[in-house]
Amino acid sequence: MIGLLRGQILDCQPTRVILDVQGVGYEVFIPISTYDKISKAAEAVTLFTHLNVREDALQLYGFVTIGEKSLFQKLIAVSGIGPKVALGILSSAPAEEFMRHVRNGDVSRLKALPGIGKKTAERLILELKDKFGGELAAVHSTAASAIQSDAIDEAMMALLSLGYSRANVEKTLQKVADSGAQDVESLVKAALRHL
Repeated sequence: MIGLLRGQILDCQPTRVILDVQGVGYEVFIPISTYDKISKAAEAVTLFTHLNVREDALQLYGFVTIGEKSLFQKLIAVSGIGPKVALGILSSAPAEEFMRHVRNGDVSRLKALPGIGKKTAERLILELKDKFGGELAAVHSTAASAIQSDAIDEAMMALLSLGYSRANVEKTLQKVADSGAQDVESLVKAALRHL
């Protein structure tokens, strides 16, 4: 199973991206929310992926956050929802908004999503309502932690290039990140004070 890809973007369109991972180009289908976040990336990007196996094809679906990937997997587990409809849902509504509609049993809002009729909306509510208990907060914290994780990785590379040892850098960055530094610049500045 391919769970994550990190590489350079060769081609990026609203519904798919070709990612060069050490000389191999992976075609990955993405929602609009992921496209918005990666389309202007000059650096390597990381996508959490789901490999969908069909009789005639292996297809990769990619997401910027684990929360979106988890929601996608829950959606395709619902009878009558395939990967394309799940991507359409994620492209049309932010994850937290969609989960709120499901938890509130809002059939009319769900019917407004592409590929969703009344019966499918009712099935989504029936099958997913209990699965979204504390997950609304998890989507926010997962997105925040993914952003912070990328910042920590970049800060680590910057500090290692200055000649500091990996062990010291990892320890120091963890302390600094726990104290509230979020972006690359503040992480590096705070870490340099402790190294």
